Amino acid sequence: MASIEDIKKLRDETGASPVKIKKALEESGQDFEKAKELLKSWGAAKAGEKGGRQTNEGAIDFYVHPNAKSGVLLDIRCETDFVAKNPDFKNLAHEICLHIAAMNPETVEALLVQPWVKDAGKTIQNLIEEAVAKTGENIEVRKFVRYEI
Repeated sequence: MASIEDIKKLRDETGASPVKIKKALEESGQDFEKAKELLKSWGAAKAGEKGGRQTNEGAIDFYVHPNAKSGVLLDIRCETDFVAKNPDFKNLAHEICLHIAAMNPETVEALLVQPWVKDAGKTIQNLIEEAVAKTGENIEVRKFVRYEI
């Protein structure tokens, strides 16, 4: 039986629904890490299902390094204005801006396969897939520009 503490902890870490968390814990034999991996794989599957949907809303986000010598403009899209205003979506956009400033990818495709600077065990595509699983909407990086003096 899944404990409420484990469900709360996994909910905080993954954003998954309590029903899915309980199912993942049951399928993993109450193994917290295995349950997390199951939820992650289910999120990737869900992201694949959302991939063809139109992304006509979103946000332009930016980052300027404190030394004012480099900066990033990012065009990141989602399906609805509701998600575009969501703190998780805004945080994703900011994290991607920070990553672009640090790693200087040349294209969106190159960006998506790069290991995330804050956790080399995840790619930028993995971050986006996690956000898709949380929001239930397709999310895509349309384009970005990195400036450097």
